[in-house]
Amino acid sequence: MANQFTLPSLGDNVKAGDVLRVLVKAGDVVAVDQAVLELETDKATVEVPSTIAGTVAEVKVKEGDRIDVGQVIFTVSGEASAAPTGAAQVQKAAAAAVDQQDKAEPVPTAPPAPAPTGGARIEVTVPSLGENVKGGDVLKVLVKVGDSVSQDQGILELETDKATVEVPSPSAGTVKEVAVKDGDKVAVGQVVLVLDGAAQTASAPPATVAAVQPTVPELRAERGLPMAPVPGHVSVATRGPAAPLPDGSVAPPRPNVPASPAVRRLARELGLDIADVPGSGPGGRISDADVRAHAKNVITGKVAGPAGQAGAAAAGFASEPLPDFSQFGAVERKPMRGIRRKTAEHMVASWHTIPHVTQCEKVDITALEQLRKQFAKRVEAGGGKLTVTSIITKVIAVAMRKFPQFNASVDLAKEEVVYKSYLNIGIAVDTERGLLVPVLKDVDQKSITQISAEIAQLAEKARAGKLSLEEMSGGCFTITNLGGIGGTHFTPIVNHPEVAIMGMSRSAMEPVWNGESFEPRLMLPLSLSYDHRVIDGADAMRFLRFVAEALEQPFLLAL
Repeated sequence: MANQFTLPSLGDNVKAGDVLRVLVKAGDVVAVDQAVLELETDKATVEVPSTIAGTVAEVKVKEGDRIDVGQVIFTVSGEASAAPTGAAQVQKAAAAAVDQQDKAEPVPTAPPAPAPTGGARIEVTVPSLGENVKGGDVLKVLVKVGDSVSQDQGILELETDKATVEVPSPSAGTVKEVAVKDGDKVAVGQVVLVLDGAAQTASAPPATVAAVQPTVPELRAERGLPMAPVPGHVSVATRGPAAPLPDGSVAPPRPNVPASPAVRRLARELGLDIADVPGSGPGGRISDADVRAHAKNVITGKVAGPAGQAGAAAAGFASEPLPDFSQFGAVERKPMRGIRRKTAEHMVASWHTIPHVTQCEKVDITALEQLRKQFAKRVEAGGGKLTVTSIITKVIAVAMRKFPQFNASVDLAKEEVVYKSYLNIGIAVDTERGLLVPVLKDVDQKSITQISAEIAQLAEKARAGKLSLEEMSGGCFTITNLGGIGGTHFTPIVNHPEVAIMGMSRSAMEPVWNGESFEPRLMLPLSLSYDHRVIDGADAMRFLRFVAEALEQPFLLAL
């Protein structure tokens, strides 16, 4: 009917969404293209514009409701004037927003400023910085009020979870306002500068639908577990009919959880069911802080983890607040920033998700060391340094072809194991800013000389903070070498979503029995950690022995 506004189509495969905010009320006068609803779909958070004009008679939805395409949102009194092409524009704009997100995530949290004319105000926002990078810490603001900047000039030095990057200006102009300072945390889409200028900026998305928050496609279907009662949690409306259980009983309905796609993604990365997280916001809305607090409670045993009751509580550890350390003496608190914070989060997620097993072996590399010294100068002429790390990298590449379960990832949502045909190996590098893992691509197709040169180049870039996100992505297996510092064995944590990691400790001369007498041999300790969901202990030992034999008998490298 002409006096009813219904939810228009928002794109392919988007059939419903959750109401975050209703922007109109009874008695309001609405115009065509005026935003009337803030809606969260599976792929984006959008503002829904009205396709009719008139005075609102009745609003039929409220915040927290889950509504379907075609459902009546509100009615207007009298005969409404409609925009003939409004619905098509809404569908086209929403589809464009979703397509943009599916192709390059995360998207900015606010649309970029439209192309200005002479003397226009230009708001410069933090651009998309790569996959899964939502923001960073401001190391240095490179401009000040009154400075003239050119297009692509560096305006901000930013430390993200993965690298240090220089943010360029998208436009030329004069700095009118600086909205951040050194040490601030900023998010993708946040305004950092205001320019007064006439240069062209990136075109804005359609005004009818604005992507408000960074979102990602669903990585895995959420587990259909009933919501556990949590003290302080605000109940919300439920969605869909209750599904029958195998024993014939009816499970409680799946809760309609008020959380943004970015927050849902964080919960999935930490192995949590978003429905189990208590929300502290209006209407029980869940924030990043709520998810992190719940993850901490799971780890410390305060609440049960997503894998039944087998969380940290099963280990018998009680959750206790930290004492006031200042009563014992002077203390200093420093925020976990950038790489250190991301490493902490990633390690917790990996340890929480992957059932780790570590197996150790000592390898006789006496003959290998002689060959390494013999051919070191030849490799140096090729631009690299022949090390045991570069040699074992090549050996592991061969081993991964022989044992394909080591070049895989586990997809629990689909109950599948993903086997990869490409072979990339990450090399952990110790830097002043924390641990970085540059990735060597297509290792199986490169010679030891090429591998040696590439490791040297990537390690130098890592220590200088110049690694790109591309150079740290796509790893299939990780090698970490602590031999330069010391130690015998350790238990490296698997770099999720990989399924194995090889740790190298310091080699040392040891007496080895040869059947008749002891003789000095150079022994290298190896520690292999792996994901027991996809790799069995026997297969791990076979893999480790294959690597050991290839290092002990260098002639095998030629085979």
